[in-house]
Amino acid sequence: MIVNTSGKRKKAIARATIKSGTGRTRINKKPLEILEPELARLKILELLNLAGNAVAGLDIEVNVQGGGIMGQADAVRTAIAKGLVQLTKDTSLREAFLEYDRNLLVSDARQKERKKFGGPGARAKRQKSYR
Repeated sequence: MIVNTSGKRKKAIARATIKSGTGRTRINKKPLEILEPELARLKILELLNLAGNAVAGLDIEVNVQGGGIMGQADAVRTAIAKGLVQLTKDTSLREAFLEYDRNLLVSDARQKERKKFGGPGARAKRQKSYR
């Protein structure tokens, strides 16, 4: 059985394909073990450790593009978690994911607000001086 899911975070979009196999996990055709930076790898491994035996014997193939490194890592986590819940149809796994971090199953739709004129950022404005 093959499951296709997607996850989003900021500008990053991840598309995951999960199927039965030998237990390989690849992100953009690279094995998860050599993914850099280490913090992003640990973030994804955190999810796989939480899933436990549900991941054994499953091949996970993820294509991710857009955004930055951590946005991509979060998008990958969401895509994999959604796929695992969909494939196993295990309510206890779903509850465990939701209890640990709701963003594992629900994509975070927040985007960076655009900068406006009159200041250095989206909301900050130059201070007005009367003297």
